[in-house]
Amino acid sequence: AAVVYQVRRGIQTAGAGPVRAIGLMSGTSMDGIDVALIESDGETVSRFGPAATYAYTDAEAALLRTAIAAAQDLAERSVRPGPVAQAEALTTRLHAQAVRAFLAANGLDAGTIDVVGFHGQTILHRPERRLTVQIGDGAVLARALGIRVVCDFRAADVAAGGQGAPLVPVYHRALARVLDRPHPIAVLNVGGVANVTFLDGVPDPYACDTGPGNALIDDFMRERNGEGRDPAGAYAARGRVDQEAVARVLAHPFFRMPPPKSLDRNDFRAWVAREAGLDACTMEDGAATLTAITAASIAAIVPHLPAPPRTWVVAGGGIHNATLMRMLAARLAPASVETADAVGWNADALEAQAFAFMAVRTLRGLPITFPTTTGVPTAMTGGIVIAP
Repeated sequence: AAVVYQVRRGIQTAGAGPVRAIGLMSGTSMDGIDVALIESDGETVSRFGPAATYAYTDAEAALLRTAIAAAQDLAERSVRPGPVAQAEALTTRLHAQAVRAFLAANGLDAGTIDVVGFHGQTILHRPERRLTVQIGDGAVLARALGIRVVCDFRAADVAAGGQGAPLVPVYHRALARVLDRPHPIAVLNVGGVANVTFLDGVPDPYACDTGPGNALIDDFMRERNGEGRDPAGAYAARGRVDQEAVARVLAHPFFRMPPPKSLDRNDFRAWVAREAGLDACTMEDGAATLTAITAASIAAIVPHLPAPPRTWVVAGGGIHNATLMRMLAARLAPASVETADAVGWNADALEAQAFAFMAVRTLRGLPITFPTTTGVPTAMTGGIVIAP
């Protein structure tokens, strides 16, 4: 049987050298599994290894969406009604397949990997109810791979009264320490939900979710043409933005709230459906308006940050949307806006790398969430360590 234990702050693994870690991420966009290898001591990254993405089939993504819909009424994070249990088994199996394929493609022996950071798939995030649910069985994954797994990164933070998100800021801090750009620096991740990390030389990062990222655009496109996304922002580029609709959506109280704050993927679906009037829009105008809503909601966080950032570094799937990137540059001026790739990072692999990094920090008893990132009362380690 797998050995499961909670690592508490101050408990460290033997030795202080780099740990070879694989990180896994299946985000709120539900387009696939990102896999990345790094070597790290939990403070810095000594080596960036290969990375890859393993796409979901349409049927696999559909089951995940069904699980999200089925999870909306959950009151306990351990409950797994029918489609949720099916999706959890699928999630675990696909992550195991992804790691095996990654190891084979890169000529890596599983015995040389010290730990796997396994985020799982978020299907419900309600921190106001002290509830967050990520599916994926860490014990099954550890046995399947024969590698130690760290999983369930959010639960301890939420149980302690934190938002449980965003988690990646501690990794953003490690990357930005050696980034030669004007400060303050904001690292923006645009996945299904968008989140920002503010960095200006202070010990702990300052972070929060900013609002919808790609989720609303993806859902709208799926309803209109079945594609589930606006490739490169091409539809939005041909559309007309309904500025009044953008203003109505941005009147939501969330955008006036100071950090810490976080979101579930579907938090704005009903509000946008009511306020944006997209049913009467063409596909192009709807895509343009939703893209503008994402850009405007990101810009709306600036007054809530300790100071206006001078540099914005953008990661996540949103970097491939040229229309969104153009809108962000206009909204965030005079600050510079660059992709993570442009500053020498791997934009597509960044979150997977982050969970590898956080797995190492968990092994070494180092905190991954802070009062300034999730609102948790004190800096906390997180994650459950499972031996195969």
